[in-house]
This record gives sequence, C-alpha cells and structure tokens, in this order.
Amino acid sequence: MRRSWVVLAAATMVAATACSGQGSDGRGEIAAPPSDPAKVSGEITVLTNRTDQIADGTLKKYAAEFRKEYPRVKVKFEGLTDYEGETKIRMNTDNYGDVLLIPNSLSVKQYPTFFASLGKSDDLSAKFDYTDHATVDGQVYGLAGIGVANGFVYNKAVWARAGITKWPTTPEEFVSDLESIKSKTGATPYYTNYKDGWPLTNWTNAIGSPTCDPDAYDKLATTGKPWSRGSDLYTIDKLLYTIVDDKLAEADPTTTNWEDSKARIATGKIASMWLGSWAISQMQAAAKAAGKDPGDIGFMPFPAQKNGKFCSVLRPDYQYAVNVHSPRKAAARAWIDWYITKSGQAAAEGSLSSVKGAPLPGTLEAFADNDVTMIPQHQRNLAEVNSIDKASEIGITAQDYRQKLVDVARGAADGDMDSYFDELNGKWSEARQTVG
Repeated sequence: MRRSWVVLAAATMVAATACSGQGSDGRGEIAAPPSDPAKVSGEITVLTNRTDQIADGTLKKYAAEFRKEYPRVKVKFEGLTDYEGETKIRMNTDNYGDVLLIPNSLSVKQYPTFFASLGKSDDLSAKFDYTDHATVDGQVYGLAGIGVANGFVYNKAVWARAGITKWPTTPEEFVSDLESIKSKTGATPYYTNYKDGWPLTNWTNAIGSPTCDPDAYDKLATTGKPWSRGSDLYTIDKLLYTIVDDKLAEADPTTTNWEDSKARIATGKIASMWLGSWAISQMQAAAKAAGKDPGDIGFMPFPAQKNGKFCSVLRPDYQYAVNVHSPRKAAARAWIDWYITKSGQAAAEGSLSSVKGAPLPGTLEAFADNDVTMIPQHQRNLAEVNSIDKASEIGITAQDYRQKLVDVARGAADGDMDSYFDELNGKWSEARQTVG
C-alpha cells in the first residue's frame, strides 16, 4: 500500500524530459482554494498508493462525501501498486493525474517544474504543518495529509513472552531483546521488508532521534563523513546492520512481502518492524481480521535516550500536489483541502492531521504516557543536502544503499560494516567538495 522509493538520479531524467515539453499548459497558474463550490466543475483523477482503500471502497465513500459540497466535481482514483516507479514513468509526459502524491525521488527545487503553486508559504504555514518541506521561493507546492512519528511497530504479546516489558534504551539493549525473542518465542525478531524496498528508506526518518537533534538532517550539508561513530546515520545503520548480521531478521530478505508482513506481525510470527506511525492502524486492522487482539500492536521509539528521554522524529507523510499541466486546478485544489481538513481520514486511521494544532491520535498514546519528545526534522538545508546526495549517488532517501547494507550484513555482497561506511563517507565527502 505504501511506497517503493527510487534513486534520486531517476528524478533528473524525469525533470529533463518534462522540461523539454513546456508550452501553453497552465504553468504559473496558482491552484488557489475555490471561494464558491458551486462554480467548480470537472472530473479529476487522483493518483494514489492506497490500492487497499480503492479495493475496500474507502476512497469511493470519501469522494461521495466530497461531492455533497462540490456537486459538480467528480473524483476518480487511480491506484498504483509501485507508486514511485509508475509515477516516475508517467511524469515523463503531462499525464500524471490532476492530484498526486509528490514522489520522494524528486528534489524540492524540481517541484515548480511539475506542480502548481498552492499559495504563499506565509499564508499556508499558518494553517498547515510541514509546509517548509515543499516550499520553493516562498511558494508552497505540496500539502501533507498527515504527520508521521517514527518508531518500531511491534507485537507486545511476543515481546512479553520473551520476558520484555520495557522499551530498550540503547541499540545494544534492543539487539539483546531481539535475541531473547528469537530464542524464547520462535518469532522472526525483525522483518526488513527488503524485497519491497521502500520500508528500508524509513530508517532515514530516524535522523535526529539518536541525538534528539532537530537539526541533524540539516547538518548533513556541512558534514564530511556522516557515517562516523557518534553520528545519527552511523547509529541508525549500525543497528540495522547488526540485526541482519546477528541473524535476527528474516532468513531470506529477497522473498519478503509487505502485505503478508501485516498479517504476520498481527499474528505474532514477526515481532517488530521500523515504520512510520501510519502503519499502526493497518497492523491493528490485520490483527482484528485474523481474530487477534488489536491491542497487541504497539509502537516504540528508536532505542536511544538523551537526558533520560526518548525522541521521535515527527515529519510529513506524502504531500498532495496539483499537476502543473492540469486544466482543472480549482477542482484539484478543492479535493486536497477538503480531504485534509474535512474528510476525517487522519482520525479514522489513527494518524496525526497536518492541520495546525491537531492533537496526538490514540495510536500514539504510549508516546504521550512515556514522555517521548516529538521533534521535527528540520530541512532548511534540504537543497544543499539533496545536491550532495545526488552527486554522491548514494540516495539517502532511496532504498538501494540500505539494500546493499543488508546484503553486506548477510554475506551476499563483499565487505563488512566498516568498509561499507568508509565507502559511503568517501562518496559523501567527495560530493561535498564537488558541489562546493
């Protein structure tokens, strides 16, 4: 249902192709919120990764409710299983829907090429969180539907059978807990979802958690060797490497299956997975469908503390945008605003709405009860970080480099953790010098 991220280099190819086809296509037109619903009309196509919500009729119900307010607008959904890969191909043309989720392979500076401005940052930031993640030259090009905390989705019953009742406070303690789970329960302690790929990219969203530093991501722009001992990336990727190296993950990562993993963690065959908080409700639904207790599904922060407290990075999920080529920008914007502010989708899925001031959902009650500090992941230097990342050909928001990390850890690729980190540090350092 979610995302399989692609390398940043692919975005360059998309941008070059799209730029070559500029013409009289409505570029520069702002997709402003309509003032009169009765004057908005047309059929819009919304590209979505929520194929599950197309299948179960959820999106159809939202569209029906939307039409009560906008009777002359019809919403059609197009579900893409490999959302990132298929959207990348579609964006070589002008035909990539009227509303879409901004692909993670695009750098922010490319947004004006593909998406219509939704308005000024000063105006939209007063109503919505996370607008800074999609702002170029004072214009906002995407609005997040929900905010996402990051942590381990885990089966509390499995952890309890292993005798574990408290959250681990260090990576070493986390690994020790996984060893207990393996020896005492027979469950797969950790599941990488390697084959689908995109779950591995979520580890990047932990940047900031180990050091409890909201500026940790921004500091990548001025860091020569991000995979050095003591850094967030070192701590994060060392934990993943150690889990696989100690054979605490699935036996054959090349055969993992995302949809199947939901049922397996729900029924106690898998103990934990690193994901965003959006996944909690999906795993709970899988537990209910399997006749298990949805309350068995829990969420814990990254195993590191500062001053005795955990920190979890809170950042936007996919951002909704309007195709710059769309002739129905008013209808497209109407859908985005209604879906985010009026549909009730965030609350229904136990997610944190991006509307400013929204309360924490019940799915994060344990975070509130345990005083987990929610921190943003500032991206004021995002353009610089993206430029270095692109020049390095690492792809810190893509799946490939962590798939290789898993391969090295399981002996399917040459080297060890230190040699791979040296390789990554070398690429990053050289790219920083190249970018200047």
